[in-house]
Amino acid sequence: MVDEGDDKVTESVVTMATSLRLHTSLIGEICLRIFFAIFFYISDDAVPFRRKIQPEEFWLYQFPRTPSYYPGRWLWRTIFGAPIIVIGIVYTWKKDLMDLKQAFLGVILSIFLTGSVTNCIKLGVGRPRPDFMARCFPDGDFNNDFRCSGNEVDVIQGYKSFPSGHSSFAFSSLGYLALYVAGKLQCFSRRGRGQTWRLCCVVCLLLWPVMIAVSRTADYHHHWQDVSVGSVLGMIIAYVCYRQYYPAINKLNSDIPYMSLPQEVETPSTPLYSNSPNDDVLKMV
Repeated sequence: MVDEGDDKVTESVVTMATSLRLHTSLIGEICLRIFFAIFFYISDDAVPFRRKIQPEEFWLYQFPRTPSYYPGRWLWRTIFGAPIIVIGIVYTWKKDLMDLKQAFLGVILSIFLTGSVTNCIKLGVGRPRPDFMARCFPDGDFNNDFRCSGNEVDVIQGYKSFPSGHSSFAFSSLGYLALYVAGKLQCFSRRGRGQTWRLCCVVCLLLWPVMIAVSRTADYHHHWQDVSVGSVLGMIIAYVCYRQYYPAINKLNSDIPYMSLPQEVETPSTPLYSNSPNDDVLKMV
């Protein structure tokens, strides 16, 4: 007969081992995010490929140089401040510490992974910005050899048009939050459908990065292709990072992180129809 004391000791050992494994995993995850942050910081100052400009392309790069409509300092406040506020509100509502940890792990990974990928593409492509001529020849003394007379830092940044960092960063943070809020409010599952205010919360979080992206073409800092690709890139990475920690937003348990679910268990997606007598009606939904 097994001694009850032995059972308690075994349970205690298992609990300690599980706790140690989780803490070790968390340290590894934090270290990876620090690595991506450092990589982004270093690559942000790197010199990109200097793509040659053909005479027939000159008109693309002769726009006036103007201040950013959405400056970088506001972008950083947005991509870090918005998650703190939104996830903090959810924590106040749910009181779920595990969800708090998983949400921040996901959004921080999304932000710095997006920044690292964006910078790598910028450095490899080296596309000039729409205001490149104003950066290269601020005095208007143009020469065909492109021996720039402008500030070297401005010229280097002038070759980093594709893709738009503002757009990719905005979607990496706010796009992630849109998925997070959609999951928490269960906008696309049976429990939350048909309640417009829930959908409006998600749409507002998506409209914000869209307007940031649009502003980058309005102030002539990016071409429309730059912001389009940057937005798609940021949203894709945000989705991939979100799905590492949460079920799909059309699941009935979309508001619960994977770490809080039973191992290998995930509620099926909300069906569009069932075998109930209301089949014919539900098939039209």
